[in-house]
Amino acid sequence: MKKAKILPSVLAAALAASTLMTGCGGNTDNTGDTTTAAGGGDATTAAAGGDSSSGEATTAGNAEELLPIAEGTTVRMACGYNSDKTGMSFTADLAGEGITLADGKTYNSGDLKPTWQAIEEILGIKIEDKYQGNSASDEYQYWDAQLDQVDMLSGTATLLSENGQQGKLVNLAQYLDQMPNFKAYLEANPIVRLSITGAAAGPNAGAIYFSPYFDGVDDIERMPLMRTDWVEKLLNGAGEFTADASNNTAAPVYTPYMPTSGSIEIDVVKADGSGTEKVTKNYDAYGNIVDKMNAAGSMDGVTAVNMLRQYIDETYGGYYGENRADLFIGQNAAWDADELVALLRCVVANPQTLNGTDSVQGLFSREDANNQRRVDMFRFAGTLFGVRGMESRLDYLYVGTDGELHDARNEAATYEALSKMHDMASEGLISQAFINQEDVNTEKYLSDDNGFMHYDYNQTQTAYNATALDNAAGEKYMAVMVPVARWNDGEEKYMRFTESWRSVKTDGWGISVSGVGDDTNKLNACLRLIDYAYSPEGQVLMSYGPDAFVKHDDAGNVVTFNFNGQEWPVISDESYDDLWELQNGNYTNYARYYIGSTLSFVKSQAFEYQCTHEVGKEGAGHISNAIALGTIKHPELALADNSWYTSIPTVLPQEVAETNAINELTALSASGQFGSSKNQTNLFVDIICKGFTGEAGADAAATADKVSKTVADGGWGGSTYLARRNDAWHRLLDFYNSLNG
Repeated sequence: MKKAKILPSVLAAALAASTLMTGCGGNTDNTGDTTTAAGGGDATTAAAGGDSSSGEATTAGNAEELLPIAEGTTVRMACGYNSDKTGMSFTADLAGEGITLADGKTYNSGDLKPTWQAIEEILGIKIEDKYQGNSASDEYQYWDAQLDQVDMLSGTATLLSENGQQGKLVNLAQYLDQMPNFKAYLEANPIVRLSITGAAAGPNAGAIYFSPYFDGVDDIERMPLMRTDWVEKLLNGAGEFTADASNNTAAPVYTPYMPTSGSIEIDVVKADGSGTEKVTKNYDAYGNIVDKMNAAGSMDGVTAVNMLRQYIDETYGGYYGENRADLFIGQNAAWDADELVALLRCVVANPQTLNGTDSVQGLFSREDANNQRRVDMFRFAGTLFGVRGMESRLDYLYVGTDGELHDARNEAATYEALSKMHDMASEGLISQAFINQEDVNTEKYLSDDNGFMHYDYNQTQTAYNATALDNAAGEKYMAVMVPVARWNDGEEKYMRFTESWRSVKTDGWGISVSGVGDDTNKLNACLRLIDYAYSPEGQVLMSYGPDAFVKHDDAGNVVTFNFNGQEWPVISDESYDDLWELQNGNYTNYARYYIGSTLSFVKSQAFEYQCTHEVGKEGAGHISNAIALGTIKHPELALADNSWYTSIPTVLPQEVAETNAINELTALSASGQFGSSKNQTNLFVDIICKGFTGEAGADAAATADKVSKTVADGGWGGSTYLARRNDAWHRLLDFYNSLNG
């Protein structure tokens, strides 16, 4: 049986929690994805020979011996990501009459993709692809009544854990001693065990009902992206801003979030990235920019820009000099929500300068008609206005300073932040397409020079620098620092914090009890597949694809590069060319559509880093440096000393009765008021677009308080929901402490 080869140094990389991997890429087919800013270095070569001394990884306790499989065992797999394109087999629209990839092979519709053909060969099994092309939730629901027809299937972490509790899915924890790679990964990353524990009490305490998926670990996920060349056009230079034409700003609606007097100090990275320093926002020198603009009322765009220029000069005491744009786009950026609103007013009032037309859009989402992307707008609201729970790994939960779980849906501060976003929408600072749910996406905004900013993943969004922007003219779309906001981690303070932090994803794959039945070969094949995916060589396969997709030197050795202190393969020239020809530089779509990798398990950042546009590396590099230097705080993948910083687990070990009680709270469900999938609706998004319906003219804070009480106690069951979740949370803590006591 063929064994995969892997570089020895990857073993250490695969079993260590990654750090400071900061640029993250989305894609254009509603899938999550990642890239990183850390890493890089010169390419080198390393042997990839046939024994452990020359590159083949070995593990203590050979899974091949511990989990024997009869040659040719068929495994029925209903596994994929979220569409028929992102399954294990080629569809007709991808393969056409046959497509030849970087490995020189031609693939036809119905053929397994390269990664899964390699799995068949490595494990000696036969895969029967039964994936229906659904989202994880819908795929599981499709098979739920016929689980005897599949051996392994996709599902959300919550669904898999809930159904595992009911005995429908195999408890992987019972087989950890036979899964040396998976066990080693959990031992090296104990917080992961906390995030995937499906039961914390009773005979199944410690149960694991799904194999976790990591689309990056311990790194930032989403980040603000801006047309940085536009900011420079408006704010940089000596003297006053002038323009032959501009529009008027809208009548002001948004009111200040930051102070209007006094001063605050902010920790920033020095402009050269060499360390940190403090900058002062001195509101007594000029005043709050929003307050000043509001007092002046509607004004022409030129006047607005010059007000913002004067504000930056005086408030920051000349710190930014003539490079005022650095307040927003520099490594030493210190911008906040009020300053962003002032900038957006300037942007939408000066299209003649920025794109030569009479209109331009401020904030937009990747796909303004797709709820799965529209929800990024309320996630950004949390970052702008210091609200926890808006980017939670589980519903809208976060851990408070009291060690208890809290739900953003129950809290007035959430609705106050959404009201501020609606104020921005009322001024035309959020794209009209977002408000009207029109079918416009990132590429269109950028190629038409019609959009300024959104909140998203780095790699695929900055790939548009190569396809939708004119680099020769200086056009540039880049990640910028997360904003300064007022956060309360036990002490209210102005700082940078991002809740968009990667841990176990919300999807995974489980093994059907009735599917494998008493067929030990089927069970062992499924367990071996999971175990192999967590091996060093398996992590490369699940990210890069088979060996033919990585680069080799003339002697046949794998060419590597240093990424975060470890050696990882360089992608082949042919694969890189395919990436751009087939998917315009979008790594995740290329990997999922054509190679069949990055569908689940552990996705290495090393491949995607190589595919990131230089502009993407630049912006994400600034953020990476800020995280390393401590000027951007984030959740910790651990039980933090201050529990407010503890990352929420992806699942909680709910008992069946608790799950049933939660499922009865239909208003709080994804099919109710708080969905995040493509065709669902979300109350938070609706408030941004429409405000508090029926409460026109009402005091926003009073209305926010009223809405939060409606969710918590007024018939929606928010308080009941939270009590059930907290019961499971404390059982999980007790179990975790028993393991680590």
